[in-house]
Amino acid sequence: MRYDAYAPRIEEASEKPQLWRLAVGLLLAAVVTMLTSQMLLMSALSMAGQDFAMTILGGTSPGGLLVLLFAMGTIALGTLVAARLMQNRGPESIIGPARETVRQSLRVLGAVAAVQLLMLVLLGWGVTGQMSLNLPVGLWITLLPLGLAAVLVQTGAEEVLFRGYLQSQLAARFRSPLFWIGPQAALFALGHYAAGTFGSNALGIALWAGLFGVLAGDLTARSGTLGPAIALHFANNVLAILVVSLDGVLSGLSLFTLPFTAGDEEAIAAALPVDFAGLIVAWLAARLALRV
Repeated sequence: MRYDAYAPRIEEASEKPQLWRLAVGLLLAAVVTMLTSQMLLMSALSMAGQDFAMTILGGTSPGGLLVLLFAMGTIALGTLVAARLMQNRGPESIIGPARETVRQSLRVLGAVAAVQLLMLVLLGWGVTGQMSLNLPVGLWITLLPLGLAAVLVQTGAEEVLFRGYLQSQLAARFRSPLFWIGPQAALFALGHYAAGTFGSNALGIALWAGLFGVLAGDLTARSGTLGPAIALHFANNVLAILVVSLDGVLSGLSLFTLPFTAGDEEAIAAALPVDFAGLIVAWLAARLALRV
């Protein structure tokens, strides 16, 4: 594999590559994220009341899910503050040159969207007639611009932390990609482990997230910017959050809901192999679009 394009990010991270700086930076990012997200959530709750709080936690109403997704943008804020204070790195050092990042993300988004459309057809083949309309079409269209912006904020923030800051700082310290793609993917997987929500499928969901972290990290290293990883993440979450979601958790903005919930272990287990295959195909499509 060729990761020559990643050299500028590694060089910028190499100015202060000490692992203790990274550890303190991650702690600082967590503190800033927690404080700012709590401020945002408390402000929303003070204006809406206790009932709205439950929809934020579960993402089961349009407003609740919008608040939840936008609040996750504080992850990027915390990460950028930490990178500036601990490694003297600015946003472009973490994300990549703006013009090239946007160009690459748009190319990948088109390719991955085509794969996601195919995924939608495959997953919906046996359950289309059982899908439920979750929101009136007119309301869904009205909310779509906000929904797209919220998903972009959420996915972009996670990429800034995992594939932007953490991966590049580890790459400045270790030569082998195993030691800089692997750890961020493992942490990303750990963050998606939810036994209380997915039951016996929790490990499978976490492994899927871990594979996503590996493939997104690979795309970041091959392209030299976060654009492709953000596009891959964005396309995946748009499909799962705004188009067809599971019934229940994080369904507040979706047009349709599937005829099962996260707790329906048999149905989730049946869908996981298709999700794994779709992710790999999407990664290959992204590489084809980028010619890397």
